[in-house]
Amino acid sequence: MLDTLRTPLEEGEIRVPRRDGTAAYPARFQLILAANPCPCAPANDVDCICSATTRRRYLGRLSGPLMDRVDIRVRMDPPGNAALMNPVGESSALVRARVMAARAAAIDRWSDHGWLTNSEVPGSALRQRFRLSPTVTRPIELFLRDGRVTARGADRALRLAWTLCDLRGGESPTESEVAQALLFRDRGYA
Repeated sequence: MLDTLRTPLEEGEIRVPRRDGTAAYPARFQLILAANPCPCAPANDVDCICSATTRRRYLGRLSGPLMDRVDIRVRMDPPGNAALMNPVGESSALVRARVMAARAAAIDRWSDHGWLTNSEVPGSALRQRFRLSPTVTRPIELFLRDGRVTARGADRALRLAWTLCDLRGGESPTESEVAQALLFRDRGYA
């Protein structure tokens, strides 16, 4: 069932075959998934009673092709007592301001080409017209060579690197941002 989301995630539309042709409907959305690491879902990993095979089978329900279309994968560990008692970090207002500035930067960069966000830019455009230097994209080359990322995953990592650059307030992604974008994809999940 989840695999039916692959085309809408990739192309931003849903196509429904009809007797007289195919109807296409816009379907741009943000997909957020959450999954336990195994069926027993313990509060702490050390308390898990599942075998490695059971864990693999459980996460395997999220197919590789679907997960290849998920840009960011983050493992969330339970917060410790110190984090609950002494919350630290940026205020929501500060984060919102940085996100709004990043979105404005993306609009400014891409609007002349017909795109408004980094996620809308086709991978071919990122690899050809807006090519980054080989030094900057070196982490992608290494991940592709090792089979740790697919070509689709590499394109998604490039888009994410542009977003990280925009959040930093930079003009162009750095090698560090490309590597960070790849690490967000390389979490050992399905």
